[in-house]
Amino acid sequence: MEKDTLILYSREKCPLCVKAKQILEELKQESELYYKEIDIHSDDVLLEKYGLMIPVIEMNGRIIQYGNVDISTLQSFLVK
Repeated sequence: MEKDTLILYSREKCPLCVKAKQILEELKQESELYYKEIDIHSDDVLLEKYGLMIPVIEMNGRIIQYGNVDISTLQSFLVK
């Protein structure tokens, strides 16, 4: 996986996950952003780790945002 790939941890039937994915898609159109979406139900460890936090956006092993993701915070992190 590329160094600056974002990971979106999500699950089905999650309105906040849908919103986070829309934000990432918008940013993807504006820049060379790449992200990978992973359903936490695909792995018991992920389910245990992120079950109450989703959606979770992670980059290089560091959580950038979780819960109610907003575009301005995410953009400010990506500019660094």
